[in-house]
Amino acid sequence: MRIPGVLIFILMSTAVAGAQLKKEISDRELEEMKEVISNADESFGDYLEKFKFFSKLKLSAYLQPQFRVANLEGTTASTSGGSFDSNVNKAFELRRGRIKMQYEDMLTKFVFQIDGRQSGIIVKDAYGAITDPWVRAFGFQIGIYDRPFGFENAFSSGSRETPERARVVQITLPGERELGAKVFYAPKSGALSFLRVDAAVVNGAGPLSGEFDNYKDFIGRAAVRVPLGDGDTELDAGVSGYLGNIRNNTKYLWTMGAPSQGFMVDSSASNIDSGVPRQYYGADAQFYADLLGLGGTALRAEIIGGTQPGGSSAATPGDAFGTSLTTVSPLAQPTGPIYRRNFTGWYVNVVQNIGKDHQFLFKYDVYDPNTDISGSQITGSNNLSPADIKYSTVGAGYTYHWNRYVKFVLYYEWITNETVSGSAVSNPALAPFVNDLNDNIFTFRTQIKI
Repeated sequence: MRIPGVLIFILMSTAVAGAQLKKEISDRELEEMKEVISNADESFGDYLEKFKFFSKLKLSAYLQPQFRVANLEGTTASTSGGSFDSNVNKAFELRRGRIKMQYEDMLTKFVFQIDGRQSGIIVKDAYGAITDPWVRAFGFQIGIYDRPFGFENAFSSGSRETPERARVVQITLPGERELGAKVFYAPKSGALSFLRVDAAVVNGAGPLSGEFDNYKDFIGRAAVRVPLGDGDTELDAGVSGYLGNIRNNTKYLWTMGAPSQGFMVDSSASNIDSGVPRQYYGADAQFYADLLGLGGTALRAEIIGGTQPGGSSAATPGDAFGTSLTTVSPLAQPTGPIYRRNFTGWYVNVVQNIGKDHQFLFKYDVYDPNTDISGSQITGSNNLSPADIKYSTVGAGYTYHWNRYVKFVLYYEWITNETVSGSAVSNPALAPFVNDLNDNIFTFRTQIKI
């Protein structure tokens, strides 16, 4: 049978069109597959970059709810977690509630931490740091960060065994942090990898206060870590210095004379706007070992001494009691005269682990705010006040680690103050210190840390 030419033409045209359509479909499918693969590559690259970022980002947090009991209502316990109100000697409290975000790679570090309590939320850390890309030992840091002074000031409250820092640390370095810039040397390898040096220039007004004078303070610390033998035995040590000034808002500057004279005033006009030295020197050492075969032992000691300017709120040469009533480092401009004291403070801390879960604590803490006079020389007539009284504190406690996230701390502090001369009973501020105050503190703390 002969096929008509027209039909043959139609069949051939249909076949060619079908082949062309099939080719166009195949090309389109191929392009779509290429686009899918390309998008997948881009998505995978995005996910990879995100994974790299988040692998360097660390989030951590801890809470420290506690219950404290004082011997008497209204006990002044500012260095034992805070004073009690006049009608209170026991209370539940949230001592700390920290949330910390930290990003760190080989050369860059960023840290932001807040602290939330029943009294409100404050910023604890907010700084950035960079390390040199050549030897990776030198660095620069700026923002709010721990003062590089001593050991306990920068020892994390989430890791520290005792509930609070030593009295001398809290008084001279309130808030632990400062706002400023620093350089550091901290090689991770090589012959000097045991050494770390920090040198900072800061406002000197604390981490949250605005600067109130044009004086800037220098803080520096050099520390070494020395492994001893095999295992975990190690000796760490450091020396620190703090060189700063507090602006005098008046022409009155009070300094110590002979004990019988107490504070004496210099009322030279040149004292106005002058800087009163704030200078500290410190040394610290820590020893870690398994001395008893029961678990790790930590022995720590630190001493701080120097010159501390205290500010009065009065606008006259003296206040109601003839002197400044505090030796805490000013975090705002003192409106009255400055009182300059020589001080010293130190502590010894022993921590003994029993296995992995149990820990026993002992601490002896001494703070003498005025080394030029003793308690018995403090009378109601030589311009001295409770701010010049020496304190000694014995602390003992026990910690139980429930698991890696939760621990319970029981801690008791026997606080002893220097007693003053019986003649000081006529001074309302000094009269309570004719005898040792009944101001011991018991703390039960739970810490939840993630």
